[in-house]
Amino acid sequence: MQKPTILSRRQFLTATAGGVASLALAACADDPEPGRYTAADIARLARQRETESARSGQGPFGPQKYRGYRGLSELPWFELDSDGQLRCVADDFPPAIDIHCHLGMSMFMAPEIDLMAPTGRVQHLLDCDREQPGCELDLDVYINANFTEDDLWELRKGAAGQAFWGSSAAATQTIPNLLGEMDATRVGEAVILPIAFGLPFGDDLTERWMDAIDRTELGDRLIKGASVHPRDAERIGKLERYAAAGARAVKLHPTMQRFYPDDPEVMEIYQACERLGLAVIFHAGRAGIEPEATHRYAMPRHFEGALGSFPNVDFVLGHAGARDAASALELALRYENAWLGIHGQGVTTLHEMLDATGGERMLFGTDWPFYHLAATLAKVLIITEGRQEQRDALLRGNAERLFGRGTAISSAGTHPRY
Repeated sequence: MQKPTILSRRQFLTATAGGVASLALAACADDPEPGRYTAADIARLARQRETESARSGQGPFGPQKYRGYRGLSELPWFELDSDGQLRCVADDFPPAIDIHCHLGMSMFMAPEIDLMAPTGRVQHLLDCDREQPGCELDLDVYINANFTEDDLWELRKGAAGQAFWGSSAAATQTIPNLLGEMDATRVGEAVILPIAFGLPFGDDLTERWMDAIDRTELGDRLIKGASVHPRDAERIGKLERYAAAGARAVKLHPTMQRFYPDDPEVMEIYQACERLGLAVIFHAGRAGIEPEATHRYAMPRHFEGALGSFPNVDFVLGHAGARDAASALELALRYENAWLGIHGQGVTTLHEMLDATGGERMLFGTDWPFYHLAATLAKVLIITEGRQEQRDALLRGNAERLFGRGTAISSAGTHPRY
């Protein structure tokens, strides 16, 4: 008789972290279009990792390594306050607009988070300040390259908690804590982006986060985003309700939601976004830490159908294509409705993007609470030193243009904190 397999705690939690996706996506386990992802794609990702590691510190800004997020206080724009908290002390740029933020997630069976509760120190999902001194933070590589397998294990464990028993880290990722970090880093407004996972229940992040923003009466600082699942039969009706409630953008995540951005079923979403004046903010490209089976969905070439078919819809390629940045940049240069959300990229890559685009349609975003807001802000300040017009555009002006087709967002400098 065969002995039952006994999983270690780590194996169990890793499997559990993927359980929610399995519940939502069981019908899509097999890719009906295997030619969508090739051996050449796999090899290209491996080369990107090798090239990035080899050229770290060899670009125009030299080595850019610090100890933790707090270590960014070595840069001229930051310091540590009396409580040891990182603060931006520069005042020569407008309050930034962060187009890529989330809140603490609780879904499926997990207890609901009190999003209105201030807590102690924010526990970022990839927390470079968890220990003292902090982890080595290299600003010249894609940001998740700074984290060890143990760090990624903690991330997976936290993802399981967010779906089943709760997460102590997610409980610190609240609106007051986000606002505190925004104040400390001169971020004026943030777009809050939920994700719809397609779960049988407990999948209402959009409704809960929009309601929490309404209760804060801080809609001038927290810009509502929404999300629908491409296979949700009620997706169009939900988009209409979310737009009526003040949503300005829709978050779609091909790897988590497991769809190709040019699938026919998704075109109805883009049509609705065009009619409702909603920007579409994608996760684009391979970050390299997600399950390998999901890499195929976010290849930049799969976004071209949306960009070409809907020229009046603004599409943000989140993470500027992540580790597929070169291909995402090609799309941004070819399509005027393609924007690059720059979070995650290293300073050399960002410098190359800035030179190629002149700063047009590049958007500041941080992916909070995965990382500290200052991790991306520091990179923008480094690459735009002596280029004030482009600094202002990246941090604020381009986001004002992005949302300019709808109701104007709050104007720069009007908030009493500034």
